[in-house]
Amino acid sequence: MDIRFRKIRSILLAILLLNWIVAFIKIIYGHAVQSIAICADGLHSFSDGASNLVGLTGIWVASRPKDKDHPYGHKKYETFAAIIIAIILFLISYNIIRNGIDRFLHPAVSNIDIASFIVMLVTVAVNAAVYLYEKSRAAALSSDILLADAEHTKSDILVSISVICALIAVKIGFPVIEPVVSVCIALMIAYSAVIILKESSGVLCDKSVMDEDPIRSLVLGFDDVKGCHKIRTRGRRDDVHIDLHIAVDADMPIGKAHDLNHRIEEKIKADIKNVTDIVIHIEPFI
Repeated sequence: MDIRFRKIRSILLAILLLNWIVAFIKIIYGHAVQSIAICADGLHSFSDGASNLVGLTGIWVASRPKDKDHPYGHKKYETFAAIIIAIILFLISYNIIRNGIDRFLHPAVSNIDIASFIVMLVTVAVNAAVYLYEKSRAAALSSDILLADAEHTKSDILVSISVICALIAVKIGFPVIEPVVSVCIALMIAYSAVIILKESSGVLCDKSVMDEDPIRSLVLGFDDVKGCHKIRTRGRRDDVHIDLHIAVDADMPIGKAHDLNHRIEEKIKADIKNVTDIVIHIEPFI
């Protein structure tokens, strides 16, 4: 396992521990005071931990080296794991909506006190710190898993703030607000899942990941290149694959064309970050 994957694994393990500590505090306290909003928030935090486990599994598979069956490597398994996280979010969202509707149809009074607000404020602070750290590391390590998990954590912050508002409403005599807020929480969770699916499906469906103009300008900087077209890019942000066609003089010797090919590959990889594979088709200039 290379250093990048080891860093991501360490981050996910630390966040997993924090998420589940926060989740159990919310769930246990939510049941104690009969607050469906706090319980819903706890389930959301618990799903954060579940997504961390999925992420760790995805990282383990994605870190495996290239082999005969996977000549391009296993890195897309990290993206696939991000999609599983989105599915977990959808399931959590459905469960919260179901419980919210049931609470609306069968009202119950929550025992909200000052401790309820302290619990929620502390968990918001923890999640905010986790989100900021995870977001910065996701950018630095170009990790789909960390980015997906950061989005999950951000939604947890919004959820907790909404719960605090619901607790205030219950305290001043509007208990009906609590199940309504729990449904809103579920919708926010589902939205986070949609964002993750959109980003991850783009990778798995080979959506273009780079603007072709910088690549064309770089390639045309070689004197022997008369034209550059059919530029295609795909892959993950940390594993970009490029295909392109170049036109050269029809009478260029094969050896010289081969050398030009390698020089272009080296130049692209040196100037453009995270390009791991380049396929260049050489054709005669007409």
